[in-house]
Amino acid sequence: MCLGDSDNNIKSYFMEFPKFLLGDNTDYPTAIFVVHTEYPRFIINLENDEVEWLEDFTQEDEKELEDEAEGLIEQATAFYDREISRYEE
Repeated sequence: MCLGDSDNNIKSYFMEFPKFLLGDNTDYPTAIFVVHTEYPRFIINLENDEVEWLEDFTQEDEKELEDEAEGLIEQATAFYDREISRYEE
């Protein structure tokens, strides 16, 4: 979002997101979604480990992504486990 001040200077304000977010939806009552908000952005459904990438990749990107994807998915699962353990405390 950009706002101008009285001197017509444009200031940009950006909302900062955490690296991971939890999501749910009543249309999918058993699904638990983790959203990765940094590049490469994705949503993983922890119920079935289905991943939806929110980026468009070239073939070169896909090769690099294969190496990085496993680690990112492990981080997403660890984030979920950490968050759930905090609710249980």
